[in-house]
Amino acid sequence: MNIRSFDAADTQAVVALWEACELTRPWNNPERDIQRKVQVNDELFLVAELDGAIIGSVMGGYDGHRGWINYLAVSPDEQKKGIGKALMDAVQHRLLTLECPKINLQVRHGNDAVIAFYEAIGYTDDQCQSFGKRLIED
Repeated sequence: MNIRSFDAADTQAVVALWEACELTRPWNNPERDIQRKVQVNDELFLVAELDGAIIGSVMGGYDGHRGWINYLAVSPDEQKKGIGKALMDAVQHRLLTLECPKINLQVRHGNDAVIAFYEAIGYTDDQCQSFGKRLIED
């Protein structure tokens, strides 16, 4: 397995991965999410590749105060093999080189398996309520 920076040629494979992992939502256009991401901190958008196939992704961000994680995905056939942890380690390393002091992420309520994964790799519940406001409709 190789973890590397996202390339535009990976777009359709990454979208298919997100769909297989049920990360896409009707109100988010994944292609637009990718287009927006590559304009800001593109070095924090990583993919895991095995035998030429994209099997994982993670989209990191940093605003100068906090790091953020979005779209951590591992192909259902490749889960529980350490790929998610490897992707998180890689993006955490890149955030640390930017002197990012803390990473935040959001998990939907009821996604107990994902919550357990993050807890297993050292993340804790910050006991915060997440709010959002859509400015652009996709």
